[in-house]
Amino acid sequence: MEMDDAERIRDRADEVDAGDPLRRMAAYRLALELVSVAWADAERVRSHPTTAFIASQLYRAASSIGANIAEGYSRSSGKDRVRLFEYALGSARECRFWYHSARFVLDARDYEQRSFILTRICKILLVAIPRERGREIRKS
Repeated sequence: MEMDDAERIRDRADEVDAGDPLRRMAAYRLALELVSVAWADAERVRSHPTTAFIASQLYRAASSIGANIAEGYSRSSGKDRVRLFEYALGSARECRFWYHSARFVLDARDYEQRSFILTRICKILLVAIPRERGREIRKS
């Protein structure tokens, strides 16, 4: 597949995804923003011998945040939704720890931006989780 084809497919997927109600959730949008830079961050972290072991854990945790939010948002049971949002919160906190551990390898501005995004995700989820505990099952 040529690069132009891949770009067209990616652009089309973004257009379709833009209409998804999940995109209204700020924590999910922030998780997408984070995971889009986490790959390059993990590569930078991997290149230093002292932090190389952190790279895969950092990227796995960053990827897990959005994945758990997306899965939780798709559940009709408040209990299931809360459980998955709690997983996302745990992954955000874990990811924040890995970024903190790798801060000496990353650009200071990048580290601060990632920490800010992760803190915002945590704050949003800390409000959403108790609110979702009180919700009824959504009608389909």
